[in-house]
Amino acid sequence: MSVRIRLKRLGAKKRPFYRVVVADQRSPRDGRFIENIGKYHPLEDPSLIEIDADRALYWLREGAQPSNTVRVLMTKVGIWDTFTAEKAAVKKPSKAKAASTAS
Repeated sequence: MSVRIRLKRLGAKKRPFYRVVVADQRSPRDGRFIENIGKYHPLEDPSLIEIDADRALYWLREGAQPSNTVRVLMTKVGIWDTFTAEKAAVKKPSKAKAASTAS
């Protein structure tokens, strides 16, 4: 099962707001989801972006792929930078270990 972090549209016609949800890739946009991890209100000034960082990082570590829009929102909040820094920190020691065992 491929899991995605994406937006679920709610609200009236021409007055959208979104929930950031974790869902199976095959489910429809506004259909079933696994977990609700945040919200996004683009019409407020400034736009409201609330994403639960702990749950978002958990799902990213488990292999969930964010949609392009959600990746941009996570970058604005700082979650995506935290995740990429974690990934880079995990990769560096393995390279050092490989170099020390090769010599």
